[in-house]
Amino acid sequence: MKRETQNILLILLGGALVKIAVNGDYLRYVKPAQQPWIITGGAVMVLLGAVAIVRDLVASRKTVPDEHEEHDEHEGHAHSARPAWLLLVPVLAVFLVAPPALGADSVIRTEARVPASAAVANAAAFPPLPAGNVVPLPVNEFVSRAGWDSAGTLNGRTVSLTGFVVHTDGSTLLARLVISCCAADAFPVTVRLRGGEADHLASDAWIQVTGEVVPGTATKDNSYTPDFAPTSVTTVPAPKDPYEY
Repeated sequence: MKRETQNILLILLGGALVKIAVNGDYLRYVKPAQQPWIITGGAVMVLLGAVAIVRDLVASRKTVPDEHEEHDEHEGHAHSARPAWLLLVPVLAVFLVAPPALGADSVIRTEARVPASAAVANAAAFPPLPAGNVVPLPVNEFVSRAGWDSAGTLNGRTVSLTGFVVHTDGSTLLARLVISCCAADAFPVTVRLRGGEADHLASDAWIQVTGEVVPGTATKDNSYTPDFAPTSVTTVPAPKDPYEY
C-alpha cells in the first residue's frame, strides 16, 4: 500500500472514531465511560495522518526525480495502488452509516441469563423497592430480583420496564442487552409478556410496559425469564444508549 493511501485511511478512520464519539453512536458498541478514549484515539490518528502527509509533501519538494525515473515509476506502479483504495469502503461505511446496535437477533442466538452479580447475591442483598405507585426498574435488576430474591420484593408491586420486542418460540419477550465493556460481551436479559398486547409489534420495536411480575416464573429451566402481566404497553423511541450495565 502506498504511503498516501495509508495516511488517508488513517485520517478517515480517526475522523470516523471522533464522529461516533461526539454524536453518541459509540454507545452502540461500548460503555459511556469509553468516550474519552475513543475521542483521544481518533484525534491521535487524525493528527498522525496529517503530520505524515505534510512531511511527505515537504520531502517531495526537496527531491525532484528526473523524467526517466518518474516515467518508470508511473509504468510500474500506476495500477498497484488500486486494490488498496478498496480499504476505504469499510472506513467510509463507518464514517457515513453507523451499524445499528445489537437487537432481537442477538437475543434469539444467545441464551438469556441473570447478571453474574445477582447469581452470587444473598436474598438479603435485595433491598425493598422504593415507595410509589409505579417503580421504574432496569430490566436486569427486575430479572435478578425475580430469579433470586426469596423475600419477594417484587410481589404485588407495579413496576415499569423499558426494552425491545423479541418474538421467539411462540412467545413475545421484552429484552435488554447487558454489557460489561463492549457489545462483544453482551448477553440478554428477558421478560415474557403475558396478555398478548405486544404480540402485534415488530421485533426490535422499543416499548415501555407497566405491570407486575408473576411470582415463581423465573427458573433455571427457562433461563431465569420471569413472566410479566402488563397493564399497559406503550411504544417509545429507541434510547440513545440501548444497553444496560
